[in-house]
Amino acid sequence: MSAAQKILSEKPTDLELQVAQAFVDLEAQSDLKAELRTLQFKSIKEIEVNGGKKALAVFVPVPSLSAYRKVQTRLTRELEKKFPDRHVVFLAERRILPKPSRRSRKEQKRPRSRTLTAVHDKILEDLVFPTEIVGKRVRYLVGGNKIQKVLLDSKDSTAVDYKLESFQQLYQKLTGKQVVFEIPGDVY
Repeated sequence: MSAAQKILSEKPTDLELQVAQAFVDLEAQSDLKAELRTLQFKSIKEIEVNGGKKALAVFVPVPSLSAYRKVQTRLTRELEKKFPDRHVVFLAERRILPKPSRRSRKEQKRPRSRTLTAVHDKILEDLVFPTEIVGKRVRYLVGGNKIQKVLLDSKDSTAVDYKLESFQQLYQKLTGKQVVFEIPGDVY
C-alpha cells in the first residue's frame, strides 16, 4: 500500500504525507506488517505545546480505533523516533451533533454518544490511552472558571509521564477546557 492510500482525505498536506510514508516504512521493516497494512487515518493536526515542542494529533476513523489500540504503544514509540521533536497521539474523529430544537423534535433523536460531553470524555480517554483514568474532580474557581483534575493509573506512569504537559495543551486546544493530569503516588 502506498503512502497516499494511508490517508483518507482528498488533499493531504505535506505533514500527512510524511507520516503516511513513516507508516509504510514501518510496515516494510517491522513485524507489525499484518496490523499496519489495514490502518488508515483521516487527518493530522500539529499543535504547539510548551517548551517549543509540538504534538501530532492523528485523527483516525472511529471503527478502526480498536485496530489502532492493538499496536498503538509500539506505533507511537516508532513514530516519535522518526519525528523526535514531537509527541504523537491517536484520537478518533468523532462528531458532535447540535442540541435538538423545538422544530426538529420530529426527526430522529440525537444519540448520547454524539453529545458534547460524551465526545469530550472520549477525547480524554483517547488522549491518555495506554493508561486508564481512575478519577476526575472539578474545581470551580472564583471567576466562574472550571478546572478538571484527571487522575491517571499509576501502573502505566512510565509510558505517559513525560507527556502530561502535552496532554494538557492538546486537550485545551481541541476542546477549550482546562484540565490538569496527575498520577497519584502509592497510598500504602
